[in-house]
Amino acid sequence: MNSSMMKPFRQQNRRIISYVPRVEPAPPDHALKVDGFRDVWLLRGKYVAFVMMGDSFRRSQAFSGPEAAQRWALQMRQEGEMDET
Repeated sequence: MNSSMMKPFRQQNRRIISYVPRVEPAPPDHALKVDGFRDVWLLRGKYVAFVMMGDSFRRSQAFSGPEAAQRWALQMRQEGEMDET
């Protein structure tokens, strides 16, 4: 097979998350904190992560499982740490 005809590899430096987190002053009063998870709240039957960054919270999109919301929160924290250095 001709190597010039092969598909190029996916770009490795592209951001995986395309969702832009909402900025909120605090998790809403009607959200319930999920036990066992640092940043996960139950909101309208879905799991949402709220991560404190600076003086406000970043809110994730809705996830069907708490583990996915916590992974999003951890990724936001890591990106925030990279931005500070």
